[in-house]
This record gives sequence, C-alpha cells and structure tokens, in this order.
Amino acid sequence: MARIAIIGGGSIGEALLAGLLQAGRQAKDLAVSEKDPARAKKLSEKYSVLLTSVADAAENAAYVVVAVKPGDVAGIVEQIAEAVGRADNGSTEQVIVSVVAGVGTGYYESQLPAGAPVVRVMPNTPMLVGVGISAVAAGTFATEEQVAEVAEIFGSVGEVERVPESQIDAVTAVSGSGPAYFFLMAEALVDAGVANGLPRSVATKLAAQTMLGSAAMLLDRIDAGAKAGDGAIDASATVLRAMVTSPGGTTAAGLRELEAGGLRAAVANAVSAAKTRSEQLGITSE
Repeated sequence: MARIAIIGGGSIGEALLAGLLQAGRQAKDLAVSEKDPARAKKLSEKYSVLLTSVADAAENAAYVVVAVKPGDVAGIVEQIAEAVGRADNGSTEQVIVSVVAGVGTGYYESQLPAGAPVVRVMPNTPMLVGVGISAVAAGTFATEEQVAEVAEIFGSVGEVERVPESQIDAVTAVSGSGPAYFFLMAEALVDAGVANGLPRSVATKLAAQTMLGSAAMLLDRIDAGAKAGDGAIDASATVLRAMVTSPGGTTAAGLRELEAGGLRAAVANAVSAAKTRSEQLGITSE
C-alpha cells in the first residue's frame, strides 16, 4: 500500500514526488494518479512509482495529495468521497491534502464522509528546485500528528510554516505569487543593467546572484534573531538595507528613486490585489 498518493502529475505534483524520493522516501511507498496517459507514462518511467486511479489512491493511501487545477477539483473530490466511503472499515484513515489554490478545507469536508481529515497547503514554485516555502493549515478534523506528517512531507521540497487557514489567501499573495514579483524585479534590473552598458548575460547573472545572496543574508539574520529570542526579527530587512546604504552614496541615490517611483505602494497594492483575487477564486462548501 502506498503511504502517499499524488493526484495530478503537473509541475507541483512532480516536484513533490521528486523531493520525496530525494529525501529518502521509497518508491514503493508512493503512487501517482495522472489522467494524461503520456504524462503518466513519463512519470512512471522517470521515477519508478506506481500509477493508479484516483479511487485506488484515495482508498489505499494514508495521505492523498490533491494537486490538480481548481476546475478539476469537484470531479476528483467526488471520486475520493466514494473511495473513502468504501474504505471506511476501521483501517488506515485517509488524510486529504489540498494544494489547490482557492479551495478551502470546508469544501472537502462537506463533500467527504463526516469527520474526514483535511489539510490545506500553499506551496510555491521554488519547490521545483528544492527551496520552496509551503504554508500548512489544518482543517477541522485533522489531528496534530496528521498535520505534522503533512509538514514533513512538504519539508522535502523546502521550508514549512504553520498558519491558520484564514491566512492562506494572504500567504498566496505573498509567497505563492511572490516568485513572479521577484522575477519582474530581476527582469527590470537586468534591463536597466543592459541600458547602462552591461552585456545581458552579465547583468542577468549579477541580478540573480545578488537576489540569492541577499535572501541568504536575510534568512541568516532571521534565524540568528530567532535563536537569540529577538522579538524584533521582522525588522531584519530594514536593518540590512540600512547596512548597505552609506549616507550620500550610490545605494542611497538608487533607493531615493525607487521610493519616489512608489515601489512600496506598488508592492502593497500588488499583494492586496492578489489576496483579493485568491478570495474571489475560492470554492467553498456554500
């Protein structure tokens, strides 16, 4: 019996599958359900995992990860509900793990047999290279042990944060959509470098490595503050920016233009708009 089944073999599903294998999970403990025959064959050959139907995945796996498009959720949940109902014989309890944007745990709970444990996860695309961040939120009936296991599963592809489900739309707006914000900033920085005489390849490497290094500095400071019990760790970015900015220097001149251009307001508006859109896309039990 596969302990973890992934329904949906898209980029997120495959990234999770690859991460689990790299983290030491055995292929025999994993299964994939993918409706596209060509995609299913590719995943089976590449990762040597069991290919199964949605019904078999839901009936036999302990953790069933739903990684499909929002429009496919209703049909998938119907199949899961039927399978879970058949499996209700006192054996392993199936935990439904949703990584589908906009679909709350209440929707799954309303469609599944009473008391079904559901955990909602919002990952982001850097999980494709093993450095994602996933927010994990428990549904009404999920136990602490089940949520901890889900956190461990997604820990194979990056970091994990526990949040209440009421914060998932904000998480979506910050870290779910966040990579696109950074890519846009990188694109703008590269174009500006080219406009000022740098070869595009050089400007791209400079921008990417600068973002990587800056993120590493910020994470290091946050970790150090947490270990020291520093309650002001949320000011880490502000402190680091000040460290880089010499009075009257080049960085100060550049930051002045970013502030004048409304960077802070643009970012705030972007996050608010993304959060609102996430709320609008939501599928609920109502």
